[in-house]
Amino acid sequence: MQNDPQAGPARRASDRGRHGRLSRERVLAAALELVDREGLSALSMRRLGSELGVEAMALYRYAAGKDALLDGLVEALYLELEDRLGEVSTAKAAPAEGPGAGLPEWRADLHRIALTTYEVCFAHPQVVPLIATRMMAVPLARRPPAVLRDHERVLVLLRGAGLDEERTAAVFHAFTAWVLGYVSVELRAMVDNPDEPDPAFRLGLHRMPPHELPTLRAITPALAERGGPEGLAAGVDAVIDRFVGAL
Repeated sequence: MQNDPQAGPARRASDRGRHGRLSRERVLAAALELVDREGLSALSMRRLGSELGVEAMALYRYAAGKDALLDGLVEALYLELEDRLGEVSTAKAAPAEGPGAGLPEWRADLHRIALTTYEVCFAHPQVVPLIATRMMAVPLARRPPAVLRDHERVLVLLRGAGLDEERTAAVFHAFTAWVLGYVSVELRAMVDNPDEPDPAFRLGLHRMPPHELPTLRAITPALAERGGPEGLAAGVDAVIDRFVGAL
């Protein structure tokens, strides 16, 4: 999804920034840091160039435009996921406690993938919406390699557990939908006024018409509580048991 690095105006713009020559990794890392700090609305080729100390045109060697930068943010997220999973893969045995404890290795590995995805997404909440929007816009074969490797990682575990292609596909879809959906719900904005000590006013319940939304008003305090890793793990087990049982 990138232009020829020697093509067009980018060839004439220096890519030597204030900290030396750029690389794709440095560009994506700077984009991720900017979005973490100021949100997606702050991201532009001009602003990112300013962050790196280069002209915006120099960035076109590493990303063909704004859409490519957005894809790159998803890539950076999955690269971090890959790195974190690599750090914990040295201990292949199922954990003695916590999610995955006492489970077959493949199920424990699925729990590790789910929990690590949760942790990475919480580290970069501004980027999480792009996982849905960019994957809707980018066909499977054109997704960043780190995303495809994540798909492969889950599929290999399921096939290794003895599932046929049909059940592998079903569990893969359900597992992915649960993990990403759970993260999205956990990250949703709920607090209306963080400085308000009264829970009802902090959540903005006074803004909801009591006659039209009585159930929502009553349940909102519970909805505002996050389920955390425990809720994530319970859902992973429910998904696997629905399709696989005790395998």
